[in-house]
Amino acid sequence: VQLQASGGGLVQAGGSLRLSCEASRPTSDTDMMGWFRQAPGKEREFIARIIWSSGSVYVVDNMKGRFTISRVNAKNTMYLQMNGLKPEDTAVYYCAAKSAGATSYAYWGQGTQVTVSS
Repeated sequence: VQLQASGGGLVQAGGSLRLSCEASRPTSDTDMMGWFRQAPGKEREFIARIIWSSGSVYVVDNMKGRFTISRVNAKNTMYLQMNGLKPEDTAVYYCAAKSAGATSYAYWGQGTQVTVSS
């Protein structure tokens, strides 16, 4: 599966962005997809995940209320709606996919840069 992330950009603090992650083929064998981010000089950070079949979601506590993960099956696309952005949200955002039965995310998108100015 190839993943194409898009939607990043430059936004002022308090603004919003919606990231998209399109899979190259139907996600019938995809168990879970997720969003991660990595800021300069920091480790990669998990943000949220969605179970593809059920749509069940999980967002890390410190981003709940600002970040929302969703998907549209028919478009093989996952989204991350980000509201109330802060300068500390500046990072490269990555999407990833995990196949059923796998223990880790094996497929990664190329990343999209999000820059939040103060």
